[in-house]
Amino acid sequence: MKVSDLGLDERIVSILSKQGIEELYPPQAESIGAALAGKNIVLAIPTAAGKSLIAYLAAVKSVMAGGKALYIVPLRALASEKYDDLKEFDPLGIKTGIAVGDYDTPDPTLERYDIIIATSEKADSLLRHKTSWLKRLTTVVADEVHLINDGDRGPTLEVTLAKMRQVNPRAQIIALSATIRNSDELANWLEAEHFRSEWRPVPLKQGICWNNKIHFTDGSSRPVPPEGEELLALVLDTVREGGQCLIFVNTRRSTEALATSLASRLKQAIEPKEREKLAEMAEDLSKRQDEPTSMVARLAKCVEGGAAFHNAGLTNDQRRMVETNFKKGKIKCIVATPTLAAGINLPARRVVVRDLSRFDVTYGNAPIPVLEIKQMCGRAGRPRYDKFGEAILIAKKEEDIKELAEAYFLSEPEAIVSKLGAEPALRVHILASVATEHTKTEQEIFDFIGSTFFAHCEDVENIRDKVVAVLSFLEREGFITAKDTLRATLFGKRTSDLYIDPLSAVKMRDHLKGEIESDFGHLWAVCSTPDMPKLYLRRGDYQWVDEKIVFEGLTFPVDDYDFMMAEVKTAALLEDWMDERPENDITKRFSIGPGDIRRMTEQARWLLYSMQELARIFNKARVRPVSRLVLRETYGVKEELLPLVELRGVGRVRGRALFSRGYKTLRDLQKAEAGDIARIPSIGPAVARKIKEQLGAGEEAVKGPLIGQSGLTDFN
Repeated sequence: MKVSDLGLDERIVSILSKQGIEELYPPQAESIGAALAGKNIVLAIPTAAGKSLIAYLAAVKSVMAGGKALYIVPLRALASEKYDDLKEFDPLGIKTGIAVGDYDTPDPTLERYDIIIATSEKADSLLRHKTSWLKRLTTVVADEVHLINDGDRGPTLEVTLAKMRQVNPRAQIIALSATIRNSDELANWLEAEHFRSEWRPVPLKQGICWNNKIHFTDGSSRPVPPEGEELLALVLDTVREGGQCLIFVNTRRSTEALATSLASRLKQAIEPKEREKLAEMAEDLSKRQDEPTSMVARLAKCVEGGAAFHNAGLTNDQRRMVETNFKKGKIKCIVATPTLAAGINLPARRVVVRDLSRFDVTYGNAPIPVLEIKQMCGRAGRPRYDKFGEAILIAKKEEDIKELAEAYFLSEPEAIVSKLGAEPALRVHILASVATEHTKTEQEIFDFIGSTFFAHCEDVENIRDKVVAVLSFLEREGFITAKDTLRATLFGKRTSDLYIDPLSAVKMRDHLKGEIESDFGHLWAVCSTPDMPKLYLRRGDYQWVDEKIVFEGLTFPVDDYDFMMAEVKTAALLEDWMDERPENDITKRFSIGPGDIRRMTEQARWLLYSMQELARIFNKARVRPVSRLVLRETYGVKEELLPLVELRGVGRVRGRALFSRGYKTLRDLQKAEAGDIARIPSIGPAVARKIKEQLGAGEEAVKGPLIGQSGLTDFN
C-alpha cells in the first residue's frame, strides 16, 4: 500500500517521501485504516516493523482536525527520539512539546502544544494535578505498552491508561507493543482492535555459535573465521563485511572490560581514515567533560578503536554520543547492558547475546526472561543497509545448541502480567486516586481497580486485604480521613502532588519533627526513603560507614543496621557531591559511574525539595536549611558558590575557579573585564563573554591576547 493512497494531506505525504517512506510495510497497511479512523488499536509487531509511524500518522491527522495528542513513553531517552521524529511535521503548523520532569506542577505551558511527549510518570503527574487539557485529548499513544510487566514503571503506566480512559473516554488509545504472548488480552482490556504480526522489514536469522560455527534455526550454518576468542571473531567477521555489531552482557563491568578488549583488536581492522575520525571523536569526548573521569578516559580509549560500552554509569550526553555515532556507522561495535534494548532505535547487522542470566537480589543468579532476549535480538538487521540480520547466542558446550535454540528462538515470550497488586504500588496510586477525588469511597476504589489490566486478568478479591491495609495505613498516618467519604488531608494532597511514596513522606515527616537538624541528617533522611536508590555495601565500607554514623550522631535503634549503613553510605555520596569533591574521586570511592552520580543527585534533589515542602506543614524552621540543600545538591557546590553557579555555563568547576580568583559575587563579575575573566583556567573567551552578557554587559568583546584559551562554546 502506498502512502499517497491513504487520503492524507499532501504535505504529510511529501514529508514522508523526503524520509524515503512511500510504501507501507504489511503490518502497517493492515492497521493504518483503523488508526486513521480513530479506533483504539493494539499493534504488536517486531522492532523496526514500523509501529511508530502508525502512531505518528494517527496523532498528526487528529491534530490537523483540531485535536490534541499525548504520546506516552517509558524512558526519557525515548522521549527525545520521538520528539525529534515528530518535529519533522513542524511545516504543517503542528507544535510538539516534551515533558519528562518536574512532577509538582500542572505545567500550563504544555497547553500550547498540539502533541505532547511525556514519560508515564509525567503523564500520571498531570492527571494528579487535574490538568484541564487532558479532557481535550483526541489521541493517546502508549509506546512499549508491554512494560506494564515492569515492577517499577508498570503500575504507573497501567493506572495512567485506566484513568485516561475514565477522564476522557472519547480519546483514541493506540498501544504499541513488542510481540508478546498475550497482546490480545491488552487489546481486550483497552477495547481495541488487535493487530499482531511477526513480519520484519529485514529478515532475522537466529543461531547458536559453537566452536567458530553458527548453527541457524532454519537448518543452515556458516563458519566464523577464527580470531582467538569467539566473540572477537564474530565482531571482526561482521565489521569486515561492512556491518556493525551489538553485544549484550549482564553487568556494567563486563561492558567496559569486553569493549576495551575488543577495541584493541578491532582498531586494526578499520581503515586509516576511519581511525583518524575515531581519534578526533575520542578527543572531543574527553574535552567536552567539565570534570574528566577515569570512566570517560576508558570510553574514549574504546572509541579510538571503533568500539564503545553503553550502561547506566554513563551520563545522558555520553550515551547519546555513543548512540549517535553508532547510527552514523562510525562506531562499529557497542557492548551494552540489556537496558539498551528497551525501545531505543539502534539496529545492527549482528546482535550477540553473551549472557543469558543476571544477578537478582531476591533470586540470586536468575535467567533473563525470553521476552527480554527477544527484545535484544530484535535489534538485528539495519533497514536499508542489510538484506538480513543475525541474532546469535553463545553455547558453552555442543549439547547447548539445541537447548538454547528451543528455549529462546523457537518458543513464545512470556505473557505479561500486571504488577499493580504490589503493596508499594497500591499505596502510591490509592492515595493519588483519593487526593484527586477520582474515588471517594472504598467501593469506588475497588471499582477503579476493576478498570485496570490487573482486574482484567485476575480477581480483584485477591488483593482486597491489601487495599484495606493500605487505606488503614493512609488514615492512620494522616494522609486521608474516612468519616463519611474518603478525603485527602493537606499532608495527603501535598504528598500526592509531589509524586512520592506515602511511606517516604512518613519518614520525612518524622524526621522533620525529630531532633536531628544537621545537613547530613537531612541527607540521610531522604536516603532512608523507599524512593531513593541505595548503594551496595562493600567489604571495605563497614568501618568508615560505622564511624560516620557515630560521628553524625545517628546511633539509635533501627530494624536493620546493615540497611541503615547502606542509607548512610548513599548520603555520604550526596555530601561529597555538594562539598565539591572531584567527580573522579567520587566514582572511585563509591565504585559508580558519572551517570549514577547524576541520577542519584537528581533524585536526591527532588526528595529534598519534597522535604522542604513538607517542612512548610510540619516544621517551618526547617524550610530554609533544607531549601539551601536543594540548591547545593542541584549544582554540587558549597553554599558560597550558589550565586555564581546559577549563571548559565558556570558549573561547579568554573564556579570554584572564579571564586578562587576573587570573583565571589555577581557584582564582582559585573565589575570585571571580560578579558580578565577569560584568562582564568577552564573559563576562556566564549564563556567569559556569555557571563558578561547574562550580567547585562551586552555583546562586549574580549580584548587583548588571552592566556590559556579553552575554546569552549557549549553553554547547555
